[in-house]
Amino acid sequence: MSEHIEISRDGAVQIVRMNRPDKKNAITRAMYAAMAKALTEGDADETVRVHLILGVPGAFSSGNDLADFMAVATGGEQGTEVADFLQALATAEKPIVSGVDGIAVGIGTTLNFHCDVTLATPRTQFHTPFVDLGLVPEAGSSLLGPALLGRQRAFALLGLGEPLPAEAAKAAGLIHDVVPQEELEAAALSLAQRAAAKPPQALKIARDLMLGDRAALVARIRQEGEQFRARLKSDEARNAFIAFMNRKKT
Repeated sequence: MSEHIEISRDGAVQIVRMNRPDKKNAITRAMYAAMAKALTEGDADETVRVHLILGVPGAFSSGNDLADFMAVATGGEQGTEVADFLQALATAEKPIVSGVDGIAVGIGTTLNFHCDVTLATPRTQFHTPFVDLGLVPEAGSSLLGPALLGRQRAFALLGLGEPLPAEAAKAAGLIHDVVPQEELEAAALSLAQRAAAKPPQALKIARDLMLGDRAALVARIRQEGEQFRARLKSDEARNAFIAFMNRKKT
C-alpha cells in the first residue's frame, strides 16, 4: 500500500487522509490502491457507516502524479489502480464526506463529484486542466459535471480549465458549504458523525434513491478511461507534459 494514505477511525467514521504534503498530495498509483482498499473494506465493515476524505492544510490534492503520467506517455504500463479506485468511489455503499482546503486539481476536484457532502475553505480553488494537458475529463465528470453544474459551467470547468473558487462552487452546487480553514476538519467530521448517527438502512435506501442506477456512471468512467489512456500516449499530451515539467524546473 502507501505510506501517504492514512486510515483512521473516529467512532463509525472511517477517515481517509491523503498525506503527501511535499508533493501537494499528488496521487500515485500506490495511493490510489490504498484508497480503493479503504473504501472497499470500509463498505464491507458493518462498524463503518461513513467515509471521510481529507487532505492536508493548503492541499487537498494537486491531481495525478506526473511521474506516473510520464511513464505511461513513454510506453510504460498504467496498471489498474486508478480504475479500481474510481470503481470503488462510484459504487460506494456508504456516504462519503470530504473536506477540501486549498489546491484541488484534476482528481482533486472530480473526486468530490462523488461525495454526498463536501465542505471547502475560502482559499480553495477547483481546477481541472485536463484538456490543457492533452487529456480528457475522468472519474465520470463528463457525465456528473453537466448534471451537477449545468452544461455551461461544466464546460468552463472541464473544457476550458477555468478555476472554480469555493464560493462559486457552493453557488453551483458542487459543494455544500464554505467554512473557515481552521474549522474545516472539525466541521467535516461533525457532518460525517451526523450521517453515521442516522438509522443506517433508512439512510442507505434514501442515498440509493438519490443516486439512482449507477450503471451509466460506471460505463462512462470506463469510456473516459479508455480515452484517457489513449490520450496519455498522444503527441499532444506528451508535449504538454514536457512543457509543464520544464516550467516547474524554471
